[in-house]
Amino acid sequence: MDVRTLCLGVLTHGEATGYEVKQYFENAFAHFHAAGFGSIYPALATLADEGLVTVTGVERDGRPDKKVYRITAAGEAAFTDALATTRPRQKVRSEFLVLLFFARMMTLDRVEDVLKMKAAFYRQMLDILNRHEEAACGPIGTGPRFTLDFGRAVYGAALAHVEREGPALLEALAREREQPPAPGAAAETDPSTDDGPTGADCHSRDRS
Repeated sequence: MDVRTLCLGVLTHGEATGYEVKQYFENAFAHFHAAGFGSIYPALATLADEGLVTVTGVERDGRPDKKVYRITAAGEAAFTDALATTRPRQKVRSEFLVLLFFARMMTLDRVEDVLKMKAAFYRQMLDILNRHEEAACGPIGTGPRFTLDFGRAVYGAALAHVEREGPALLEALAREREQPPAPGAAAETDPSTDDGPTGADCHSRDRS
């Protein structure tokens, strides 16, 4: 679901300024959908042009007027249709996992720094989720509660894995680098020779 459609979803909760819409992305949506002012305001402007939201200017003493957005009946219908037709995909793109996949090519200090940075990120996300619940006015709805607890479960499990397995990864990498190459290892891994199974051979056996 794109930012434009999700902005409609925010406005089903009631009228809001662009800043208040952004707060949803920074708090309630922080663990599953990111967007900044650079994408939110153009999305709201497009929705207004399409008649899916209305915009009202509100005067403020000594400060620029603010724009308040309200969803229209057509906007609610469009969002309801999106809910009915959007596939529940979950895209995963992790530079963290890419880096650790090739940990053998990084220094141990670099691997340790990557692990520490990711652990700090997971703690930050858990803190955001906790603060979001604390700041909620009244009970959290059933759907928001599910997504909040899902975020806690995912980030909590990821943090536990990094804290538990990170030291083991560093120790294993250190042991590998201390071991001298086995006799004949260079010949066995030399791509110019025909000795030993290739990656393709291994994959062929896996499929058989």
